[in-house]
Formats: sequence, C-alpha cells, structure tokens
Amino acid sequence: MPRIVLIGMPGAGKTTIGKSLALALSLPFIDADRELIARTGVPIATIFEIEGEAGFRRREAALIADLLERKGLVMATGGGAILSPVTRQLMRESAIVVYLRATLTALIERTQRDSSRPLLANGNLKEKLTAMLAIREPLYEETAHLTFDTGRQSPAKLAGAIARTIETRTGDPAK
Repeated sequence: MPRIVLIGMPGAGKTTIGKSLALALSLPFIDADRELIARTGVPIATIFEIEGEAGFRRREAALIADLLERKGLVMATGGGAILSPVTRQLMRESAIVVYLRATLTALIERTQRDSSRPLLANGNLKEKLTAMLAIREPLYEETAHLTFDTGRQSPAKLAGAIARTIETRTGDPAK
C-alpha cells in the first residue's frame, strides 16, 4: 500500500485535496499539522510562541518520520516541512511525494483570512508568501516525484487525476 505525501505552500490545498485523494485510493488521511496539535494538545501558534520555529520544526520532523513508518496513507504536511533536509530525504525515499503548486494570487486569496498560520500572521501577506516561495519552491521541486497545479479544477477532480497518475506509476493504488 502506498504512502503518499502532499507538499506545497500554505493554502495550496494539501488538506482538501488530500482528503479527496485518500477517499479515491481507499487510504487513511492524516494532516500532519492536525496530528501534531492532537499529540501536543496545543495549537501550532502556541508551539511557535513557546519553542519558536526551530522547536516546531523539530517536532514536525519527528512526527513525519513517525507517520512514515505506517503503510498505506495519504499525508498532508505543513508547508515548511521540506525545510529539513532529513525530512525531504525521508519523504522522497519512503513515499510518493506530490507537490501541489498554486499561484501567488491563489495563495493570497486562500490564506488572507486564516489566522491559524503563525508565519503568515502580521505584516504584508504578499511579501511574506513571495519570500517563502523563493526559498521553498526549489525544495518542493527537488523533493516531489509528481507536481500538480491547483486551482484549475475542483479538488475532487484533481484528486482523481493524482490517483490515476499514482495508479499508472505503481500499477495498483492498493499496493
């Protein structure tokens, strides 16, 4: 059974598309950020406040490594999970990594009213996303086995296209 990891910027649609993809492939879905909240009992913003970004990234890397021990899942990662070279390598070696790419305009539209993202709070959203994209996009491209652009079709249709591509690559999505 495949492990599928979705990577991409905040607002790219990893959770929404991941749920549809998991349904299409009859696999469990895990949102790494929500799993971290469940395990720690506190919001991500609280982890950032107490431990800083470095502390959050350590927790995130350990969680992703733990989740990748499972067989057969679709996991949506946090947008910055690829900042860790160890996490990038682990994802690439143990899963089919799908980069969900979105335009800057779409990312702004999808995140402008979301106060749960500590790195996007306060300040100019466009400038923050532009700076994040400059650093992260090459890492997403380096890590991904497959890249899909979001925004042109419904999440369900895009999930279906991803499922068909994975099935073609693996021969059977249930393996």
